[in-house]
Amino acid sequence: MKNKKVRKEFTENMLTPDDSGGHINWFPGHMNKAVKEIKKRLKMVDIVLELRDARSPLVTGNSLVTEAIGEKSRMIIINKSHLADPAILSQWDVWFKKQETPFQFIHDFDQSTLQNIISEAKRIIQNRRLESNPDIDEKKVIRMMILGLPNTGKSTLINKLAKRKATKVADKPGQTRTQLWVKVALGIEILDTPGVMPPKIIKYEHGQWLSALHAIPDNIVTPEIPASYIIETLLKKESAFLKELYQFKDLKVDTLGAINHIAEIRGCLSAKGQYDYERVYKIILGDFRSGKLGLMSFGVPPVL
Repeated sequence: MKNKKVRKEFTENMLTPDDSGGHINWFPGHMNKAVKEIKKRLKMVDIVLELRDARSPLVTGNSLVTEAIGEKSRMIIINKSHLADPAILSQWDVWFKKQETPFQFIHDFDQSTLQNIISEAKRIIQNRRLESNPDIDEKKVIRMMILGLPNTGKSTLINKLAKRKATKVADKPGQTRTQLWVKVALGIEILDTPGVMPPKIIKYEHGQWLSALHAIPDNIVTPEIPASYIIETLLKKESAFLKELYQFKDLKVDTLGAINHIAEIRGCLSAKGQYDYERVYKIILGDFRSGKLGLMSFGVPPVL
C-alpha cells in the first residue's frame, strides 16, 4: 500500500515510448509546489546560488528555474569537477566564460572553496546594491537561496557553510521537501530549497545522463537503464578503468555480455547460477558515481 501511495506522487508515465525509443521524466507534485514557493521567496533574497554537476553542466541546469530567477543576481556553482573528464571540463570553462552569469567550478566543499563562494557572492551583491542605492548599509544581512537539481550537493553545501548539520543529507534524490532558512555566518542567511527537475526532459539521452548522475532516483528509472548506458559508453571508449576494475581480458564484448561478466566477477549469482541483475546494476552505478570507473562527462558545450 505504501508503494502505491508513493507512486501516485510521480508523473503517470516515467518511461513512455516515442520516436527515440522511450522518454524519461520525473516531476513529482512536491517539485511543482516548490517552484511556486521559490517564485514567492525570490524577492526576499539577494542572490541565487545554483548548483550543477560538472559531468553535465548544461543538462543539470533547469530552464524553469532560470526563468523563475529572472533578473535576480545569480552564481552557478558547478560541483563534482573531480569526477568529470578534464579535457571536456576545460571546454566548459571556456564556454561559461562567454556567458554573462558568474560561475565557479568546484570539486570539494573545503574551507578555501567555501570562502571563495561567499566572497564572490558578497562581491556580486554589494555591486548590485551600490548600483541601486549608493547609500545602502554594507552591513545589511545578506540572504542567499540555494537551487539545483536533486543530488547536486545543496544540503551538503549549506551544512559545510553552517559548520553543522543544518539540513538533511541523503544519497537519495528528492529528500529535501521543505524550504528552510539557515544562518551560516554573521550577517549571512541561506534558504535551502528542494531539488527541482525540469517538467520535461526533451531528449531521452539526457534522461539517461540524469539517471546515471543520480538526479533521478533509481526506483523511478530502473537501474538497468543508466547502468547499461554507462557500460555501453565505456565499451565504446575502450575504457582502461572498466577493463581493470572488472578484470576483463579485452573489451570485445557487447553490453549484456559485459554486464554478465561483471556479475560473475562480483559474485552476483543466485544459488542456481542465475545472474542477479539487480545487484550488478547497483554495483555498476555505485562504482561510476564514486569515480571508480574513471573520469567521465556527458555532453559537450554547444557551439556559440
